[in-house]
Amino acid sequence: MTYFKSCCGKRAQSLLAIWSISWVLLGCSGPQTKDKLDNTQSTHSASVQSMSKASHQPVKLIFDTDFGGDADDLGALAMLHSYADEGAVDLLSVMSWANERHAIQAIDAVNHFYGRPDLRIGVRQAEQWYTQWSYSEPIANQFEHSLKSASQARAAVSLYREILSQSDDNSVVIVTVGPLANIQNLLMSEPDQYSELNGYDLVHQKVEKFVIMGGRLPDGGTDETTEWNFSGSMPGVTKYVLENIKLPIIFSGFEVGKALTTGSEINQHPKNTPLYVGYLHFSEFAPWMKENFTGEVLDNATFDQTAVMYAVVGGVGEHWRLSEPGLVSANELGTSAWRYDDAGTHRYLILPDSEEQRVKTQNYILERMMYAPRTD
Repeated sequence: MTYFKSCCGKRAQSLLAIWSISWVLLGCSGPQTKDKLDNTQSTHSASVQSMSKASHQPVKLIFDTDFGGDADDLGALAMLHSYADEGAVDLLSVMSWANERHAIQAIDAVNHFYGRPDLRIGVRQAEQWYTQWSYSEPIANQFEHSLKSASQARAAVSLYREILSQSDDNSVVIVTVGPLANIQNLLMSEPDQYSELNGYDLVHQKVEKFVIMGGRLPDGGTDETTEWNFSGSMPGVTKYVLENIKLPIIFSGFEVGKALTTGSEINQHPKNTPLYVGYLHFSEFAPWMKENFTGEVLDNATFDQTAVMYAVVGGVGEHWRLSEPGLVSANELGTSAWRYDDAGTHRYLILPDSEEQRVKTQNYILERMMYAPRTD
């Protein structure tokens, strides 16, 4: 998540017909809350299918999120369930940086809604807080979930270590879309019942790469404009993580998500879904959104969805290109810097200049976000 207030963008109206047909087939025409959607499976358009090849092995992925702040985390999680239903991703776990009082219940509710009630959830060990504008509370209140509090979720580091210890070498992709405290804690972890390796060695043995939404690239910005995921009000965290991961990292920076706006189309989405409930609450109450609220979901920047999309389907050449190799660093406050280095293990996403191509990417993300869940 990156906090940002964005304006409306151009859309392809033909998508609305696709979404409407998909949900009508599911019988989602009236209000439902905890009731399960059943009887049929949604269809995907050719544009979505072309981005995933059934012959490829699914990406083994852990999703690390600060769910409940910016709605892009919710959209990114919905996308992951869409990919998982298609067989493009093996979603191993959702790890929460957020300790907001309703975050874990809301993540669990989203997983239930998309048919994965047993998907394991880890949470950062820290004091809980409550904020009225977080969309986690209405999702937790309106949709079925098993976890009743964060205390019923696993400690993120312990769950990370268990999953990695059971994985093949160089097989796991970790996608982070929030501050990096869970990753720092993992890297600093000691051997335990799951592995005799310390955290640094375990990560470097089991993880293939990281995809990180964060930073301002390549310019870096200033200490006054530090991107949220690199700051997190946690001095030194991003600096430590970037200095202690020697694996490939692909960054989706602030400038990518800022240029892609999604959200208003969700007004055409069934209202008995976590996606609609969450985005509507976010539009009405988030401090940087509420002054423009008129009763409907507003457009917002699309930060976290880009990291998920790259991690699963790539999209290089069709939706963006990669920078030359280099290294991203951060100071104590999280302000990022970039330098080219032929031996560097870091690269970042670059959007094309063409508005037409950007609209194509927006539409792809929207279609994935507004996916109707499989119910078989």
